[in-house]
This record gives sequence, C-alpha cells and structure tokens, in this order.
Amino acid sequence: MNANRTILITGCSSGIGRTCALGLKARGWRVFATARKPEDLKALEAEGLEALYLDYADPQSVEDCVREVAERTEGRLFALFNNGAYGQLGAVEDLSREVLRAQFEANVFGWHDLTRRIIPLMRANGAGRIVQNSSVLGIVAMKWRGAYNASKFAIEGLSDTLRLELRGSGIHVSIIEPGPIWSKFVESALRHFQENIDIEHSRYRAVYERRLKRLRGETKPNPFKLPPEAVLKKLVHALESPRPKPKYHVTLPTHLMAILRRVLPWRVLDLVLDKASDSN
Repeated sequence: MNANRTILITGCSSGIGRTCALGLKARGWRVFATARKPEDLKALEAEGLEALYLDYADPQSVEDCVREVAERTEGRLFALFNNGAYGQLGAVEDLSREVLRAQFEANVFGWHDLTRRIIPLMRANGAGRIVQNSSVLGIVAMKWRGAYNASKFAIEGLSDTLRLELRGSGIHVSIIEPGPIWSKFVESALRHFQENIDIEHSRYRAVYERRLKRLRGETKPNPFKLPPEAVLKKLVHALESPRPKPKYHVTLPTHLMAILRRVLPWRVLDLVLDKASDSN
C-alpha cells in the first residue's frame, strides 16, 4: 500500500465520517476508521475498513489509537480527517461550566491532542494532509448554539495557526465548512440538549420548545441540506490535489455566510444572523 494513500478518519459510525471512509476506500486508500461503540466498530470492519476505538474525551484512548496506527503503518501516515464531534444546544447563560468543558473536550481538545500526536507520523512520511471538519458556525455565530459556535471558532483558529506553522514542511492543513448535511448529528444534538439544559426552568423555555419541535422533525425540513457525499468531494480534493485549498465551503448557507461575513457591517450581519438563528 502506498504510504501516501493512508488516512485516519474519526467519527465513522455514520454520516460524514462513514461516507468519507467508504468513499476513500473505493478510491484505493487504506482507511483507519474510528468509532466508540463496539457494534459500530464491527460494522466498519465488515465494510473492509480498519476500525479503531477512539473517544476524543479520553486522552488514553487518543494515545492508544495513535500507537496502533503507528504500528500498522510502520510509523508513517499521510492524512488525518478530524470529523467526530457533537453539537451542544442551549443559550450561553444556560451553559454550565461542566457542559461547556465537555463540548470542548470532544470538539477541540481531543482534536488537538490527536493532531499533534499524528504530525510526527506525517513528518516521518515526508508529507501529509490534515483536514478539519468545521462548520458554517465556524464562520459566523448563531443564537442557541454558543457552545458549538465556540468550539468551531476555536478549531478554525488552531487550524489557521497550524497551517502557517507547517509551511514548508510538506504537511498541508485544510478546513472543510459543510453547513447542513444529512446525518445523525441532529439526533445527537437533541439528546445532549435534553440531558444538559434545564429547559423547563429557563427563561428561554418558549424558544427551546420551538427548537425541540424542529429537532424532532415536527416543522419544515431544511431545504439546503446536502448528502454527506458533498463533503467527500471536498475531502478528496483536499487530500489528492497538489495544491489543496485552505478552506472548502460545501452548502449554499456556508457560501452565503462566508460572503456576508466579509461584506456586511456588523449591525446588519447581526440582523441576518438573528433571523437565521430562529429559522434553522
């Protein structure tokens, strides 16, 4: 197997991660696909992928995963796609310190820990690609998503800095900003919302009740959602192009928000985001 066709992809139990893992395998890549649940790992193995356990919130899990990849690749790996994450809903004033910390453990600190441990394998390989799956909410912030907004803004900042620091190393850093994609992300967000936010006693209870209806599919679905294959297309370019882009926008909302973020005055942009926050 070509050492420049090896990749570690996280969060492969469903959605974007699973689609990208299978899509790259079909293109001849050797794919190490991570998940947390034993049944998901078995399903990935049945698809011909090299399945590994990884929980971003567990530092030992991250260390063990990197060690296993290093052993299987003889100390060399070409690419990493950080994808596994979840969205914590809730107004900022309803987020406890513990809930915000948990969001960052999974969405930021775990990504950072895994990335810095993988870079030596890329240096040994002589080249590499680091691709971070961010969000439209890494470009602009929306109400009721403060924890997730903050985690994606943090990933954008870390990744932009890392890209500058790795110039000349042969290791390229790209960020994919999907926007709405069909996946189980909403199901996970609903679960964390109900578990971690005191909906009944919040001053935003009426807002939360409307959001619950949307999350449960009781309102009109988002017309701009794309299948996860749309992300795969961008990932392939980030991995296989001799000149990968620093940023990849996927859906119409992401393209639109990136433009509005550049051209609108802050007060006008706030009006747009205020309305968009309650309609999505």
